[in-house]
Amino acid sequence: MSEKDTRTTHFGFQTVGEKDKAGMVHGVFTNVASRYDVMNDVMSVGIHRVWKDAMMDWLAPRDGQALLDVAGGTGDIAFRFLKRAPGAGATVLDMTESMLVEGQKRAEAAHLAEKLNWVVGDAMALPFEANTFDVYTISFGIRNVTRIPDALSEAFRVLKPGGRLMVLEFSQLPNDGLQKLYDLYSFNVIPRMGQAIANDRESYQYLVESIRKFPEQEVFAEMIRTAGFEQVKYRNLSMGIAALHSGWKL
Repeated sequence: MSEKDTRTTHFGFQTVGEKDKAGMVHGVFTNVASRYDVMNDVMSVGIHRVWKDAMMDWLAPRDGQALLDVAGGTGDIAFRFLKRAPGAGATVLDMTESMLVEGQKRAEAAHLAEKLNWVVGDAMALPFEANTFDVYTISFGIRNVTRIPDALSEAFRVLKPGGRLMVLEFSQLPNDGLQKLYDLYSFNVIPRMGQAIANDRESYQYLVESIRKFPEQEVFAEMIRTAGFEQVKYRNLSMGIAALHSGWKL
């Protein structure tokens, strides 16, 4: 057995083989696809909509730009981007086809069909040429990637010189007391709500655990720099429950 076959990673709090994680994550999102937008409302108490608007404010979409939204699921970010820049184009990529199918059912998808592409693909091996996109976004998706550095390297590769990366992800609160309160809520309430709303406690349990395994803000910012990005900055949202990270390919 090769070293590659024996590498391990985390799936929530479980240790699993790297080669197994993608399929396990795929299973989670296949299970929750039809309830994904409701799930985001549950996990953020509806505040994810405000965070995504903050993402667009910082991103400042412009006509003529080509957006790649990775782990784009049901198209939330792409729709927001095109609403602000009607002359732009967007590609939504996700490893879970059922998520993309749910996105294509949304009313916005019909109105924006000529400006939208939906692609099944892997964040760690993007099916695009180098220097293709002006903007790369990933929203609440990078913590589910098996090898985050590989995804960031791919982001750098497909962006044009002068292109911008922006990541929105659940993060860590800088105050230990607040973090403990948030953990108490997350681990006790969210899985139960998942059971009640989607009849799926396990997927929600994984999603809560995956948030705790994601690197804190400064560590993740350094990972972005290591991938080649410059002018890397981040902004905490809701005291650090989520964070926006920005970087440029210069």
